[in-house]
Amino acid sequence: MAQIKFNIERCKSCELCVAACPRKLITMSDDYNPKGVRYACIHDTAKCSACGMCYRTCPDLVIEIEK
Repeated sequence: MAQIKFNIERCKSCELCVAACPRKLITMSDDYNPKGVRYACIHDTAKCSACGMCYRTCPDLVIEIEK
């Protein structure tokens, strides 16, 4: 199973990864990062296929996928 990691400190809340996820597993947190913006997160990693769409879409290299 792949592990998805988000570097929440780098996230600027553009939500491109939210739109890119074909399974609609990525959402924006209700919490804020040190920049004062809501950050992207995934709640059910077991349903993630690790397709990499979120990774390829993120302009700030927030997402890491370990297969």
